[in-house]
Amino acid sequence: MNIDQNDETFDLFYDAEKAGFLEYNKNKEGVLEITHTEVAEEFGRKGLGMELVKVAVEDAKKNNLKIHSLCPYAKKMIEKTPEFKDLLV
Repeated sequence: MNIDQNDETFDLFYDAEKAGFLEYNKNKEGVLEITHTEVAEEFGRKGLGMELVKVAVEDAKKNNLKIHSLCPYAKKMIEKTPEFKDLLV
């Protein structure tokens, strides 16, 4: 598994094939806004969506950003992970 960061996405590759992505933007108020998380159906049930969320949270921590998730999946994963939920606004 490999995750590449681009301007507004984290792209996840599994066995050299693009398996999913997380879309985000960083606003001027110091907030990383997660807008969408998606993993291709054939790569489901491997925990890859959570891996994308973890990378986004790590990026927010590294850059001293808070997180606002418009994506229901990412919001749920962040809320149920004690060390992540303090970053939510």
